[in-house]
Amino acid sequence: MNILKQTLLEIGMYYSMYGHVEKLAEEIKKGAASVEGVEAKLWQVAETLHEEVLGKMSAPPKSDVPIITASELSEADGFVFGFPTRFGMMSAQFKAFFDSTGGLWRTQQLAGKPAGIFYSTGSQGGGQETTALTAITQLVHHGMIFVPIGYTFGAGMFEMEQVKGGSPYGAGTYAGDGSRQPSDLELQQAFHQGKHIATITKKLKGLVVAA
Repeated sequence: MNILKQTLLEIGMYYSMYGHVEKLAEEIKKGAASVEGVEAKLWQVAETLHEEVLGKMSAPPKSDVPIITASELSEADGFVFGFPTRFGMMSAQFKAFFDSTGGLWRTQQLAGKPAGIFYSTGSQGGGQETTALTAITQLVHHGMIFVPIGYTFGAGMFEMEQVKGGSPYGAGTYAGDGSRQPSDLELQQAFHQGKHIATITKKLKGLVVAA
């Protein structure tokens, strides 16, 4: 791979317990890969709960998406981080991953790299915006550039006839009791987010290379 021509975007770096965030991640990857010259990858962060605990929570087995380590972050040109909400903030599993990036923070290896956020909550008041707001602190300390989707999704941002997760901060879905799956509109928003941040990442990398 010629890194001067190919943009490596670590798309859908996520934690998903019941699969809702993973479904969004898959669409985000498709959206990013639709941008010419962008290589998109899916990674998941390590589970921190014991198998016995996961069993009692009726959590399904994890997919075969590879587990990422903190050292691998520096290889990417941009990121999209996804996680379920726990009391209005990112899940402990993803926070544990960020806590392992101290070495990258110390050397500021992620500074200047664009990053987006996506998420899943159990209810409409479960933290669709607070989760994104509190997660931004992680990006700030690393010096990353937060890339929201704003209202670039167009009419889909103003949908009022059906339940739709997500916000100007990033794509999202509602899991309810776990039986609800991401809707077509939520998946379309995720695809849009992947394409949006991939386009911006590619432009930023082009400016750096040109300099």
